Amino acid sequence: MSVVGFDIGNENCVVAVARQRGIDVVLNDESKRETPSIVCFGDKQRFIGTAGAASVMMNPKNSISQIKRLIGRQFSDPELQKDLKSLPFAVTEGPDGFPLIHARYLGEVKAFTPTQVLGMVLSNLKGIAEKNLNAAVVDCCIGIPAYFTDLQRRAVLDAATIAGLHPLRLIHETTATALAYGIYKTDLPENDQLNVAFVDIGHASMQVCIAGFRKGQLKILAHSFDRSLGGRDFDEVLFHHFAAKFKEEYKIDVFQNARACLRLRAACEKLKKVLSANPEAPLNIECLMDEKDVRGFIKRDEFEKICVPILERVKRPLEKALQDAKLTVENVHMVEVVGSCSRVPAIIKILTEFFGKEPRRTMNASECVSRGCALQCAILSPTFKVREFQVHESFPFSVALSWKGAAPDSQNGAADNQQSTIVFPKGNPIPSIKALTFYRSGTFTVDVQYADVSELQVPAKISTYTIGPFQSSTSERAKVKVKVRLNLHGIVSVESATLLEEEEVEVPVTKEPAKEATKMDTDEAPSDAAPPNSNVSDVNMQDVKGTADASGVENGVPESGDKPTQMETETKVEAPKKKVKKTNIPVAELVYGGMPPADVQKAVEKEFEMALQDRVMEETKDRKNAVEAYVYDMRNKLSDKYQEFVTDPEREEFTTKLQAVEDWLYEDGEDETKGVYIAKLEELKKQGDPIEERYKEYTERGSVIDQLAYCVNSYREAAMSNDPKFDHIDLSEKQKVLNECVEAEAWLRERKLQQDTLPKYATPVLLSADVRRKAEALDRFCRPLMTKPKPAKPATPETPATPPPQGSEQQAQGGDANASANEDTGAGSGGVPPASGEPMETEKSENTTA
Repeated sequence: MSVVGFDIGNENCVVAVARQRGIDVVLNDESKRETPSIVCFGDKQRFIGTAGAASVMMNPKNSISQIKRLIGRQFSDPELQKDLKSLPFAVTEGPDGFPLIHARYLGEVKAFTPTQVLGMVLSNLKGIAEKNLNAAVVDCCIGIPAYFTDLQRRAVLDAATIAGLHPLRLIHETTATALAYGIYKTDLPENDQLNVAFVDIGHASMQVCIAGFRKGQLKILAHSFDRSLGGRDFDEVLFHHFAAKFKEEYKIDVFQNARACLRLRAACEKLKKVLSANPEAPLNIECLMDEKDVRGFIKRDEFEKICVPILERVKRPLEKALQDAKLTVENVHMVEVVGSCSRVPAIIKILTEFFGKEPRRTMNASECVSRGCALQCAILSPTFKVREFQVHESFPFSVALSWKGAAPDSQNGAADNQQSTIVFPKGNPIPSIKALTFYRSGTFTVDVQYADVSELQVPAKISTYTIGPFQSSTSERAKVKVKVRLNLHGIVSVESATLLEEEEVEVPVTKEPAKEATKMDTDEAPSDAAPPNSNVSDVNMQDVKGTADASGVENGVPESGDKPTQMETETKVEAPKKKVKKTNIPVAELVYGGMPPADVQKAVEKEFEMALQDRVMEETKDRKNAVEAYVYDMRNKLSDKYQEFVTDPEREEFTTKLQAVEDWLYEDGEDETKGVYIAKLEELKKQGDPIEERYKEYTERGSVIDQLAYCVNSYREAAMSNDPKFDHIDLSEKQKVLNECVEAEAWLRERKLQQDTLPKYATPVLLSADVRRKAEALDRFCRPLMTKPKPAKPATPETPATPPPQGSEQQAQGGDANASANEDTGAGSGGVPPASGEPMETEKSENTTA
């Protein structure tokens, strides 16, 4: 099971994996720890990540970047419109009011949704993780900004599905940072709370999170953010500063050229980094536009002066976080600063003044989110045993449920009366389940919506749920219990609806306590929905097994919001004579702006097709490179080490053919299919392989002949030896061994004489493989005969007439006959080679080479 954390940044992504020794950040194909979140569409394939970044300057209008700013947002969103002005690619409004990205791919202009493009980025990151782990990657945790709306969270999940991933959790980036910070600290207090402010200023946004730490647990006290305050804003200020300067000095307008804009933005980003460490910095770009070289210069003081409007916005999220956490500056014990833009000295100065203490940099500013994601994945995964550490996350928005008044109210003119209650207030724990009870006689709808959209700038409605149809057995309005879940991803949905009906049955009094589980039946009737204080119950159950059916939640988990007095009342009145029948009611979901499952499936198939096309193109390039490499390599060898193994006419003919293939590669063969390159390489190898074979035979022949000769000599010496350890072997068998050795030696001598008369460029008659086979055959025949064990001694040995020699007596005492026969036989003493001796090594090497 994979345990992987993905940090999808606006500009760069980081992948971290959990291993037995800890969390590692994975290197991509270029051995870099950060991978650009860019997809570049070409005429034949896509280039994603580092390959995409390399193509940006050459193909700016088809290079899609900053996808995190587009996903799950309506085209009319003012922030999105502002972002689009600085993006080089084309984005239009789709039929559903959401953005569509246009890029030229496979020779035609195609439209992609931001979700599809994010799926491509995730596919690339998944490939990086799989290559590193050498295993399939499915389960993961993905970091998202705390300000992501319900729709943006759903879009990230859809993108993960397109990439073939299964996120165990979408975790807020600042929460992941806090987890990575706290889980390794061994000095956390047991009772007092250690409050730490995490300030994350990335490429496009600023997030602040205040977390309270105790031993073994982390509690998020407050989230705040500025969605459009990040490093790119400083780049943009520099960009506009120098664009105006160059227009005045060099009479060039970079806004008229997409490539010039990209180059100037890239130079401004580098300039910003230089200014972070130096009081002044130059800017030089060769041939920026209209073949003009440009030069610029700026001091840090001047830079900070033109950035004042941006720097003034830094304090607002800090103040809001303190206010939501109900803390003062003195109660914040530490300030940790992370994110790619956290290195700007002016920001550090503001943070120091605000908190009254120097911000700390104990964490890797770029990798802490991915590490926290991998840790969260390890905690949720059964694969790893992680130190006990609880994460109490809080929801950054208030979400309400809204419904229309019931039919009988129409008599009072209140038929269209819209009622609502805040189900998940801001700061609500994640995950949790709440329940509402409705009194209805037929199908009704419930809307999930934001209670306050001032911070979000999105439509209030999130989704609508149609509950029904259902039929009550009585004529009265039926009691319907609706369960609403805020899941681990921070997505709110109506999970289930249950029809509760009382029917009279004979129930023994002894079973009365078992019926006390119907806690919610005492809601104030006949209202449409009970007031929030009495019937909205927060279970705060862990969202692990998804025990979502109504009966399971009611009877298995106590609902903390229920009033015990209501339970008592109910038990007294009806429990002995009535039984509550529970029936599940169908719930239909409509998410505004969400991707229908059918469209997700189509996107999955489309991604598979594009990935296949990329793979085919990569393999085609590999085959083409193989032909090119063979041409250069063989041409060099023909005039070097293969010179003596080929005739002059043959060399000339082959060299001409190689030159023709090289010319073809750079002309007509520049753009061919994989099969054509494979066929071309095979055609060349038909002529080149015999030359390579002659050279190989010549270089290997001497060593294999020596091996066979050594084998012959070893067995001959053993057969002719007077050593007592061979006395038990019959003379006839020794003679067979000698005959076999003579035959092998004669075969080798004859073939060697034939080979010595041939020139090097002729086809050899003595092949290394034949010599190896001969050595193996000789060893197979002689070994069993010469290593035959001595016959076992009689049970009661007779006293020998003549005492044996001292050497053999010691040998018999040292071990049994079989052991001594094998142990003392050695090539060094002229005996037959043992199983672990030299000829066996020869045999192994022969087999390997063969």
